[in-house]
Amino acid sequence: MRTPTTPHRLHIDWTRCDGRGLCTELLPGLLDRDEWGYPLVRNRSREPEIPTGDLAEARVAITRCPRLALSIIAAHQA
Repeated sequence: MRTPTTPHRLHIDWTRCDGRGLCTELLPGLLDRDEWGYPLVRNRSREPEIPTGDLAEARVAITRCPRLALSIIAAHQA
């Protein structure tokens, strides 16, 4: 019997982020931008769940982040 997996989560390394806002353009359903360009998680969680349909876009955002401030926390078996 398969056990359910926990969802993938997006991690923002605030020590690297400098508010360029590219991630907010690539993940508009997940992230918003504050007045200085820094990403704000729309649901206000610390490490938001990445919807399955947005996982490919999240990977693109991670590779395109100029400061390498994004990463995915992989789903683990429960």
